[in-house]
Amino acid sequence: MSLTPNLAGLTPTQLRLVDYLVKGKLLWMPHPDNHPQMSAYVSEADILYYGGAAGGGKSDLLLGLAVTDHRKAIIYRREYPQLRELIDRSYEVLQHSGAKYNQTNTCWRGIPGRRALEFGAVQHEKDKEKFKGRPHDLVAFDEIADFTESQFRFLIAWNRTTIEDQRCRVVCAGNPPTHSEGEWVIRYWAPWLSKYYPNPAKPGELRWFINPDGKDIETDGPAPVSINGETLKPLSRTFIPARLSDNPYLNNTNYEAVLQGLPEPLKSQLLRGLFVIDGKDPARQVIPTAWIRLAQDRWSPELPSGLVLTSVGVDPSRGGADETAVALRAGNYYYEILMQPGIAVPTGPACAAFVIESIAEDPDVQINVDIIGIGSSVYDTLIANNYLAVPVNFASGSSAKDASGELSFRNLRAEAYWKFREALDPETGSNISLPPDEELIAELAAPRWEMSVRGITLESKKSIRKRLRRSPNKADAVVLANFKPVTGVFFR
Repeated sequence: MSLTPNLAGLTPTQLRLVDYLVKGKLLWMPHPDNHPQMSAYVSEADILYYGGAAGGGKSDLLLGLAVTDHRKAIIYRREYPQLRELIDRSYEVLQHSGAKYNQTNTCWRGIPGRRALEFGAVQHEKDKEKFKGRPHDLVAFDEIADFTESQFRFLIAWNRTTIEDQRCRVVCAGNPPTHSEGEWVIRYWAPWLSKYYPNPAKPGELRWFINPDGKDIETDGPAPVSINGETLKPLSRTFIPARLSDNPYLNNTNYEAVLQGLPEPLKSQLLRGLFVIDGKDPARQVIPTAWIRLAQDRWSPELPSGLVLTSVGVDPSRGGADETAVALRAGNYYYEILMQPGIAVPTGPACAAFVIESIAEDPDVQINVDIIGIGSSVYDTLIANNYLAVPVNFASGSSAKDASGELSFRNLRAEAYWKFREALDPETGSNISLPPDEELIAELAAPRWEMSVRGITLESKKSIRKRLRRSPNKADAVVLANFKPVTGVFFR
């Protein structure tokens, strides 16, 4: 009877592991007792997130993939000093391999198998440009939640190779985000990480996505999808959770006790790898993330009895990839936000028609319209058709005060967002119910404030758009629906 294993159907990565077991030639391999790390190593996902608890062997996976399964790899950290431990570990792995490390270029060359490994840092948003046009068949990120979504999407654009049969993939490692700016990873891997995703995925399960016009859309599988005459090939994603208990090298040390001594929510994030606990918000964040999530927890798909449509907030698109957002409010209850791509409503009248369709059941409701840009045409069209439209110019000055009566606002935009903050306050607010929407969380949590001689001032929308990699249309529409401009027209 033959003892030769049946190798049919194994992937190249799995075959290399078999070769190691037979010949013992692999520089690095997953620990046989760390099953999640092994699963991540052999995963067929185009874009993998191996994340969760601290100490799960995540960083070592990136290094191991680079030196055993790829020809030209790069591992990113947000700041170069954060790479020090990973570089030291690379010396341990490669010290007897004959490879040479160039400190100037932070690159290993001559790794067996004609491999090369580079380390990169993108501390500032503009630093991503340094890596433009430089292909790597493995693009890896250590502590992915420290990166902005814009940096991540830009850097993976050069995940390619000209080497025949060399696989390309993106692999991310990291703990749950500890600040709101890192919560984009929950949206990006929503089938695994978001409690609001309608069709949850199991750990390691492959899901396929396309990204027409900058918006992720899940597809039924890997088959190409045709949209507006363009054929798009989906890329697969997956998430595999990492736990300290899976790492034999740390499981029997005092590291677990160290993590158990951390304050919440950091303890739950690093010890148990929980993604649903809010991290620490950045300083001077206008609306606390926890308040937004409380408002979403109060929401239900059914409109509470006795409530009728109160007001509408409209943030018109500027065309292109931008979207028009319409927020319908009934008392303290917000409906799911209605969106329309800019290409579908390229003019003021077309955008107004979308608004009119959205309020067909209650045409007498007050409509607050952001009139900057195309919004003025939307407002004019609504007025011409006898709708109760109210123009809101966020750049205009404000004479209002905050709830304490002490603080003033530089403009209507600062006033509107601050008033919505007050409405969300768990102790003194209005028990607002917001629809479960990760994009809305990110947009409402994005603005920062500072105090100037003219009162509370919000950072520019341009700055927020750059950080989010999109315009905060949903947040603006929700805030507009809550806003009570001084116009002589009052909510009923």
